[in-house]
Amino acid sequence: MLIIVTGVSGTGKTTIGSGIANKFELPFFDADNFHPKENIEKMSQGFPLNDQDRMPWLKALADILIVHEKSGGAVLACSALKESYRELLKVQDDVRWIHLKGDRDLIWNRMLARKNHYMKAGMLDSQFETWEEPEYGLKLNISQSVNDMLSEAFRYLEIPIKGKQ
Repeated sequence: MLIIVTGVSGTGKTTIGSGIANKFELPFFDADNFHPKENIEKMSQGFPLNDQDRMPWLKALADILIVHEKSGGAVLACSALKESYRELLKVQDDVRWIHLKGDRDLIWNRMLARKNHYMKAGMLDSQFETWEEPEYGLKLNISQSVNDMLSEAFRYLEIPIKGKQ
């Protein structure tokens, strides 16, 4: 099973993704750990990434998913802000998507509290501007507790995919 947890920065993708990975005993990958040095430097200076910056990173993430799909699955936490990015990550038809959504002010306050992260709170607006809300997958409101979000995600993931036994 391949599971991708998406959302703008500061929504809790790593927390939810790692919780799901633990529950289903799958490897967990945080897409932030796979950005090339140039992307990290750009974001650290307060500049948002563009499509050209993101393409090699997204292709590398898709390759990781392909490898792990063959060995039983994985969980990836990745912003995947645009539908075109999600299409690159959809390496099989039955990828399970979980989209984290929340109020800008709540996310802003979370980002201000983060230490030692290259994605600065000031770039949040550019993420919201880029975000294309998908019509599929589970949408989780981040104003809930982590435990409530994980419970909802577990119920969603335990539902068999249509056409699969």
